[in-house]
Amino acid sequence: MKVKAFLGAAVALAVAAALAPPASAKEWTKVVIATEGAYAPYNLVQPDGKLAGYEIDLANNLCPRVKLECTFVTVDWNSVIPGLQAGKYDAVMDGMNITPKRLEVIDFSLPYTQSPTTFAAMKNGPMANFPDSGKKISLDDEAGTRAEVAALAPALKGKIIGVQVSTIQADLLNTYFKGVAEIRTYGKTEEHDLDLAAGRVDLVMASTNYFVSTLSKPGGDQMMLVGPLFNGGLLGRGAAIGLRKSDTDLRDLFNTAFRAARADGTMKALAIKWFKRDVTPDWQ
Repeated sequence: MKVKAFLGAAVALAVAAALAPPASAKEWTKVVIATEGAYAPYNLVQPDGKLAGYEIDLANNLCPRVKLECTFVTVDWNSVIPGLQAGKYDAVMDGMNITPKRLEVIDFSLPYTQSPTTFAAMKNGPMANFPDSGKKISLDDEAGTRAEVAALAPALKGKIIGVQVSTIQADLLNTYFKGVAEIRTYGKTEEHDLDLAAGRVDLVMASTNYFVSTLSKPGGDQMMLVGPLFNGGLLGRGAAIGLRKSDTDLRDLFNTAFRAARADGTMKALAIKWFKRDVTPDWQ
């Protein structure tokens, strides 16, 4: 009788569980967003200590649309993903592209910017005539990429290229140009820009969106973009909000806000304000 009673109770519990409404998703009201504060025009710290930039303006527009109270914290670029996974903050907005490698450990919102990667050199320096400037190269075409790398190799022999550590640009250089030129990594993009101006590196590599800010700074008029425009492959498919894989509900909230902000022209207006052109990806 005890066995029957136990089985009966177990069946009753199972039926009740099956008929019960699903557990509700987390009620997000406050969200902490990590950013670097040193990647203009995406994000920067102003002289008064306040954050500014495209991502700051964008988040301040997106969050109220879905009733979120969002605050920013500044972190080192190299620690943004570990900090997100450790729960130190809820999201990352730092010009971080959606890549297959990053998708192994975190999730992303819809992308909010997209731009190719290229080199910058000093106008009066030895790399001002670096070949194939403006030529579009898709890393999805492996054979074409390898052919382009081989064509560029003679001009890069013995040269030093500066790049921010743990970026898609560093991945590109290490994948295709390691052994061709010396690759020197930096904690912040501003640091490799200073070394370029001082002649300590011959080239730097970053996204064209980043270089919008670099070329507009004092002394930036002495720099120029050179070499091919790389996209696709390990460079990913645009910068997006990085999120923990478990927080699909927060991702969906941000995606709802993105769709509304693009539909009413807000994303385009903010892009033109900070990047001088519309860099919003084409997604549905």
